[in-house]
Amino acid sequence: MSILHDDIVIITPSKKEGEEATIVTVNCPDKTGLGSDLCRIILFFGLTILRGDVSTDGKWCYIVFWVVGKEKTRWSLLKKRLIAACPSFSSAYAFSFYSTHLPSPKPPDLFLLKFCCKDRKGLLHDVTEVLCELELTIQKVKVSTTPDGRVLDLFFITDPRELLHTEKRRDDIVNKLTPILENVFNTIDIELVDPSIFEKVFNTNDTEPVDSETTDFSQASPPLPNVITYVFDLQSGTSTSDSVSIVMDNKLSPAHTLVQIMCHDHKGLLYDIMRTLKEYNIQISYGRFSKKSRGKCEIDLFIRQVDGKKIVDPSKQESLSSRLKIELLCPLKVAVVSRGPDTELLVSNPVELSGRGRPLVFHDITLALKMLGLCIFAAEVGRHVIGEREWEVYRILLDEVEGLPFPRNKIEKGVWEILMGWQ
Repeated sequence: MSILHDDIVIITPSKKEGEEATIVTVNCPDKTGLGSDLCRIILFFGLTILRGDVSTDGKWCYIVFWVVGKEKTRWSLLKKRLIAACPSFSSAYAFSFYSTHLPSPKPPDLFLLKFCCKDRKGLLHDVTEVLCELELTIQKVKVSTTPDGRVLDLFFITDPRELLHTEKRRDDIVNKLTPILENVFNTIDIELVDPSIFEKVFNTNDTEPVDSETTDFSQASPPLPNVITYVFDLQSGTSTSDSVSIVMDNKLSPAHTLVQIMCHDHKGLLYDIMRTLKEYNIQISYGRFSKKSRGKCEIDLFIRQVDGKKIVDPSKQESLSSRLKIELLCPLKVAVVSRGPDTELLVSNPVELSGRGRPLVFHDITLALKMLGLCIFAAEVGRHVIGEREWEVYRILLDEVEGLPFPRNKIEKGVWEILMGWQ
């Protein structure tokens, strides 16, 4: 099959008057989890998927998304990122569609971005927004505020472009951050760090020395305190079980199981579905997604197991159906708890099997708090094992020194709605 490299991904603005949707077409060799990877990139760029069609013959796939972007959407950069996620043409025959033994990517280099400046409302969000615009991936964050009103921020970041070792890339980051930080007391430092430093900063108590025993940064952090895991077990967002309907049918197709999903739309909906199917080694042969009125969505998926067979085992059907319902009802967990006399915001999302967290979560948390007019006294992002799954947990200590305590249910609702794309 002969196809130009630029034709792997084609982005076409709508030609119909009154339509805002841009059509993104992907035509490339297939691989396990390709739909999840593409939806993750689309989510990272802040696009809304209105419709979607997916089809594959087992080696080659054809995917079409109708998306709505923003004024500052960088379409050319989106195209590059989507192309990079697609397998090469030679790989179409190098491995089977149902292969589970794919090469593991090389872990990215880890860098520490460090700065100290005068604190202000919305500072952390403004910094996070710049880092997201520069396509830097925030692995972990440690933020602390001194009594004299200064903030010390430590961002552990990776660069998908793999250019952070160059002076030009670092200068670009510094130039973009300098106006945001305003009065800078210390220089902005960016340095390559040993992976063990990643664990030193986040997996030790405040009283422990920095040079304590460390472990590899790819490993999950120790479990959270029982009181916090208990809160997350209880918290389930604002949706109800009636808002998600999942039906499986093996009669309509001789070779596939049909999964019909009806649910309320939210930010990253297709990503959550594709990510879950990827975790279960489920292959999509054909799928269609469409948004209806009042925020309702309908998804039809013709799927197979990794062995190419339908899902006929009732226990496997129930397991997949239950997991999909959980992920669609509550893709993230939000709770506000007491931390002594202070208020702590907790947000958690599951980590992909590839080790990647959900895109833009920290960006949306800081945006919500900025909109609520709340200051962040301290913040940490870490990986923890909760209920036999690895989770990315954001712990935000709120500064409530100005005035009366802020209503906790208002904080939860404000953060939840931004994360779900409902505001």
